[in-house]
Amino acid sequence: MQWQGINEFVAVTETESFTQAAKQLKLSTAQVSRQVSTLEKRLNIKLLYRTTRKVSLTQEGNVFYQHCRSVLDGLEAAERAITHLQSKPQGKIKLTAPVTYGELKILPLVNDFLQQYPNVEVSAYLSNKRIDLIDQGYDLAIRLGKLNNSSMMAKKLSNRKTYVCASPNYIKLYGSPHSLSELTQHNCLMGSLDFWRFNENGQERNIRVRGRIRYNSGFSLVDAALKGLGLVQLPDYYVASYIAKGNLITVLDKFSESDEGVWAVYPHNRQLSPKIRLLVDHLSQNIPLCIHSN
Repeated sequence: MQWQGINEFVAVTETESFTQAAKQLKLSTAQVSRQVSTLEKRLNIKLLYRTTRKVSLTQEGNVFYQHCRSVLDGLEAAERAITHLQSKPQGKIKLTAPVTYGELKILPLVNDFLQQYPNVEVSAYLSNKRIDLIDQGYDLAIRLGKLNNSSMMAKKLSNRKTYVCASPNYIKLYGSPHSLSELTQHNCLMGSLDFWRFNENGQERNIRVRGRIRYNSGFSLVDAALKGLGLVQLPDYYVASYIAKGNLITVLDKFSESDEGVWAVYPHNRQLSPKIRLLVDHLSQNIPLCIHSN
């Protein structure tokens, strides 16, 4: 009786939905609701606020959830210990990452990981949209930049740096800008946004730019920059090798925004999973840091 409703309560809390919890547990929504209600009656306390749009924890429910989560994590750890999963990770990992960063950095490292652990399977979906990990059943997401406040766990894997650069021929013909205001005098190769990010005197600034080209492809913007069509602002993994070879020259370096984080984000209940922990550690150890490792 002490365990009755615990799994259902934790699932509802983490998905914020009786329907999603039912899908996760492979039960009916009515059964999940009934178990949680039985649990509340047994404890003689209200654990959840229920509305037609949202389910949220009461103050007492939050305290109870933290203890329940710890107990369930402990049980999962115990099961892994007796089945030797700590030393031999196995099972499926469902992950998502941004398209270009995933292609260039993440999936090659995932392939290396799979060579080491033949009993692990990986399903990866590359998308630049923020995916709801719990709602869509993902174990892990790679996120770039600033993280939104959430109930997810996160580990910083690396940094990425953004550069403004142009070809030597473009600089020879049109000169190099020395202030942010001078960007209006240049053809700026634009992506999906109509502004570029900078840091001036410790303050973040978004500067509107204009130009003849707007592509939603970083590789195409690099090609345009290499062909002398204008200035471009892109992350290091697009331009670092060309900068190192002298094919592109950086400008406005003193206004570069602070390095952004590369993060592994995962639901709370995945943090003790050996395969997730090992993959996150593998990525952290092998993703190059900014331009210096390219």
